[in-house]
Amino acid sequence: MHHPTILRIEPLRPRGLRVRLHLDAGDPLEVALEALERQRLGVGDRLDAPRRHHLLSADADIRVRDAALNLLSYRARTRAELRRRLRLKGFRPARIDACLVRLEEQGLLDDAAVAAAFLRDRLRHRPRGRVRLTTELRARGVDGEMATRVLDQVLDDEGVSETDLALRAARAWVVRQGPDTLRALAGGGSGDDARRARRRLDGYLTRRGFRGDSLRRAVEEARRLAAVVLVGVW
Repeated sequence: MHHPTILRIEPLRPRGLRVRLHLDAGDPLEVALEALERQRLGVGDRLDAPRRHHLLSADADIRVRDAALNLLSYRARTRAELRRRLRLKGFRPARIDACLVRLEEQGLLDDAAVAAAFLRDRLRHRPRGRVRLTTELRARGVDGEMATRVLDQVLDDEGVSETDLALRAARAWVVRQGPDTLRALAGGGSGDDARRARRRLDGYLTRRGFRGDSLRRAVEEARRLAAVVLVGVW
C-alpha cells in the first residue's frame, strides 16, 4: 500500500500559521503549522494512516484552542458561555471539554473571577437586588453555590448592602420622572395618580430583584426624594 509523501509545505496567509501540504498522491492537506511541528513531520516524510490521524487530531485541538482564545480576547466568559460558543462553531463536545480543562489549568478560564467582575460592574452602574443578580449569573452558566458565594464576597468587598443598592436604584428612577409623577409619588396628586406612580416604582424595583425590607425602604426614599426634587422643579 502506497502512503503519500510530503513533497512541499506551502505557508498560507495570514502569517503562515497554517500550511498546505502537497503530497505525491491525493489532494493537498491544510493544517496548522504547530500541528505539523508537534508531529515532527516535514518534507520527505510519509503520511501513513496513523500519522495522518494524529496530525488531524492535533490540528483540531489547535483550532478549538485558537477559537477559544479569540473569544476570550473580546471579553471574559464563563466555562458554559465559552462551551456554548464553541459548539456553535461546530467543534466536538469532547474536544471542547478537553480544551476548557487546559484553559482552566492555565488560569485563562475562571468562572468565579468572571462572576465577580460582572457583579462589580452591576453594582457600580446598574444596581440590582440579590434575586436578579443571582439569576443573571446563573444565565451565564455560574452554578448556584458559586453565584451565592461570589455575590456575598463582592458585596462585602464593596461595602454595600442590598438596601444600599435598592436606594441607588430608587434615586435613579426618581430623577428621570416628570413633575406629575413626582407630585403623585410625594403625595400631592389624586389617589389614582398616587397608586399609578407607586405601581410603576414597585414594578421597576421588583424587576431589578429587590424584595422585602430593601424594597420598602427604597420606596420610602423615592417618596422623600420626589418631594425634594419638586422643590427644585418649582
